[in-house]
Amino acid sequence: MPVSEAKETSSQLKRLAWFILVAVVLIAVDQTSKNLIIANLQPNQSYDFLGSVVRFYLTFNNSGAFSMGYGQTWFFTLISSVAVLVMLWLGPRAKTIGWSALAGLALGGVTGNLIDRLVRAPGFPSGQVVDFIQIPFNYPIFNLADSAIFVSAVVVIIAIARGRKLGG
Repeated sequence: MPVSEAKETSSQLKRLAWFILVAVVLIAVDQTSKNLIIANLQPNQSYDFLGSVVRFYLTFNNSGAFSMGYGQTWFFTLISSVAVLVMLWLGPRAKTIGWSALAGLALGGVTGNLIDRLVRAPGFPSGQVVDFIQIPFNYPIFNLADSAIFVSAVVVIIAIARGRKLGG
């Protein structure tokens, strides 16, 4: 194998490794945090975490972002499933480690919430997403997966607005 092909293969493997690593770590941390919160907190009670800046408030969400689509969990399960498949197809095609890690962050976030929708009460495909992070200003309660989805979306929007091509 020529040196240039070997370098490209090595580069592709690094990008794929970052994509998978970021997604798997985020899914593990998200699901672990949700399980710890469920095991240690009572629903609908507020607990100080970082004073009044960040509080924990365990709630179960059967809608989408910002409580849109209340009670339509099955619809969000379908949309999330499609999103995971699209990211699994597109993520490995990223041309830089940065884009690969960003795709992994988005994949991990969507997958973390999809797992809730698939396995948590009341059951497949209408499981409720565990939300527990509360910040001031009457902002919706969210979780680590939501944060990952939000951060990855903002970074993608900023990068595209600055003239970068999606995926590198």
